[in-house]
Amino acid sequence: MKKNNMPECRFCDELLEKIFLDLGETPLANSYLSDEEIDNNEESFPLKVLVCKKCYLVQLEEFKTPQNIFSNYAYFSSYSKSFLNHAKNYVDMMINRFQINQNNFVVEIASNDGYLLQYFKEKNIPLLGIEPAKNIAKNAEEKGIKTISKFFGEKFSIELIKEYKKADLIICNNVIAHVPKINDFVSGLKLLMSKTGILTIEFPHLMELVEHNQFDTIYHEHFSYLSFFVIKNILEKNGIKIFDVEKIHTHGGSLRVFCTHTENNDIIIKKSVDELLKSEKEKGMMEMNFYENFSTKINSTVDQFLDFCNKAKKDNKKLIGYGAPAKANTLLNYCKIKNNLIEYVTDLSPHKQGLYLPGSHLPIKSPEEIKKSKPDFVIIFPWNLQDEIIKQIDFIREWGGKFVIPIPNLKIIE
Repeated sequence: MKKNNMPECRFCDELLEKIFLDLGETPLANSYLSDEEIDNNEESFPLKVLVCKKCYLVQLEEFKTPQNIFSNYAYFSSYSKSFLNHAKNYVDMMINRFQINQNNFVVEIASNDGYLLQYFKEKNIPLLGIEPAKNIAKNAEEKGIKTISKFFGEKFSIELIKEYKKADLIICNNVIAHVPKINDFVSGLKLLMSKTGILTIEFPHLMELVEHNQFDTIYHEHFSYLSFFVIKNILEKNGIKIFDVEKIHTHGGSLRVFCTHTENNDIIIKKSVDELLKSEKEKGMMEMNFYENFSTKINSTVDQFLDFCNKAKKDNKKLIGYGAPAKANTLLNYCKIKNNLIEYVTDLSPHKQGLYLPGSHLPIKSPEEIKKSKPDFVIIFPWNLQDEIIKQIDFIREWGGKFVIPIPNLKIIE
């Protein structure tokens, strides 16, 4: 919403005056281009991140609705082995810790291609996936995972309860940042959760983003960037309490919060909650200074990366990228890099191969192309998966190829 031509905070409605980071204008990070689209004029939108001076929610304005961004999406979780392992470990942990069984009902919001729910299905536990991207929901259905392709909120939650029942476990992994109407979304979770139900939410931790210069994780599809104390306040306003929190390694450093109804007194709040609140306070996250200095931090990271690419070009070195994630597009477009510096990128997902990155127009090829072209350097854009990727393409060392990690600071691995 806007008032006096100024945007309002999506949580507390305060006017947003403070800039956290301005990355200029870029196309949508997941708007990959076909051969037919490559010559068309691309639409770009401001990538300006604001911070609320009242509640400290870091956020983007909504320039494109979720319906425009997510109705047909290019990200399929099952193409990452590490994410599959993460999902399986989560399911095993939840079954053991909370005795989730065939008498329970599990719902995942933004269930993607069923990469996680498949492990509940193996245990014959009743489940339902909610995935707004129709192309991805179809993929999950083909695996035998019941999936409804719709956007989640309070109204849809009421419809779900009528058609099915309340959920004993609700899973929200890497979705809450994608939601512009955050209060409506959380209110829907409250309604859907059974009386003694459990809700888990995973999201990238803003503390890690700032400490490790992870500005490439900022793109239009991520409407919010969350600290622990902010998500706690958002949930509490909507009648949900956090009773435990874990730090997890996904996306360069995330949090997993365990929640239930505020009125559920059978669950004891763990020490981890107060400990993380204390840690964020000590880091200064509850004061505006923490948010005002981030833009100066990223300049050296950008300069290092650009200097490296320009030197490689000058030395006639062949430079390619591995992975075509959204974060690659934020980095490349902010640095204004085109195919004059990097020849192409590769990606395991056949849904991206044959397309072009938005903005930079780098072609996306199969990883098999690496063996043919023998690059001198391979930039690993999904740096959070670097160990997995280095193992996959370790063969580049046969011809003296080296790996490049651009974030948080440039690193070359021989």
